[in-house]
Amino acid sequence: MAVKASCAIGVPNVGSFGDPSLLVTLAVAAEEHGWDGFFVWDHQLYWDPEWAVADPVVVISAVAARTARVRLGIMVNVLARRRVGKVARESVTLDRLSRGRLVFGAGLGSRAEEFTAFGEPGDPRERAARLDESLELLAALWTGEPVSFHGEHLTATDVTMLPRPVQRPRIPVWCGGRWPNRAPFWRAARWDGVMPTHAGYGLGETMPPEDLRTVLGYTQEHRAAAGPFDVALEGQTDGTAPDRGARHVIPYAEAGLTWWIEALGWWRGTPVDALARITQGPPVLPGA
Repeated sequence: MAVKASCAIGVPNVGSFGDPSLLVTLAVAAEEHGWDGFFVWDHQLYWDPEWAVADPVVVISAVAARTARVRLGIMVNVLARRRVGKVARESVTLDRLSRGRLVFGAGLGSRAEEFTAFGEPGDPRERAARLDESLELLAALWTGEPVSFHGEHLTATDVTMLPRPVQRPRIPVWCGGRWPNRAPFWRAARWDGVMPTHAGYGLGETMPPEDLRTVLGYTQEHRAAAGPFDVALEGQTDGTAPDRGARHVIPYAEAGLTWWIEALGWWRGTPVDALARITQGPPVLPGA
């Protein structure tokens, strides 16, 4: 039985993975060894002030210039702390630079300190409201048509931003969320994909397939638009197995997964260990 799922690499932008040259090297290796995508976290601060942090937009721009095939993006972009006009310019530029390979991930972010340290509100409800307005305005700006927008937090007056993205009808937007919090999944249902995590599982752990099925059932209940809808999940596989971990991925694909993201970071070892897993190649899925 054929299993339809793409396989990507996901890496932090902090700590031992905070070196931008390293991240580009990992992305190039991912393309060379048959992975379908390369995604990087979005942090500008982390819990240890001694840790290095790489800017994810700069990293993904370099990845776009050094690769030709892999999908790429920031998973997930903490959009509520960014200026939407700047993000619109960055994302269209990246989409054109990569010839239509960009995925736009969006979420609240996991650390309120990244807001409050710079005098911005860290309350999750306000961040959520800013995120929703930001996505609405961003999608309007991507059309290349004149935009006037007056929300509670954001304003744009008779703005036209050209060129448009390569991708139509827009750059795909995947929204992150932590189950069982329902609100992020209402949000994801309005866009093009979802990247769920689960409050019951920590860093380096993945919810079981039956929980993913529950999350997707809830999301699909709130989905009004037709068309493709991607489901991305982070986890880890054994690259030394004959199928490189496909047996682990298949139940998730049967539950609705479309993107398996191999999560690589300090909790699995060093950057050298991450490169070794990348060079082993993605899970060998039946019919892929």
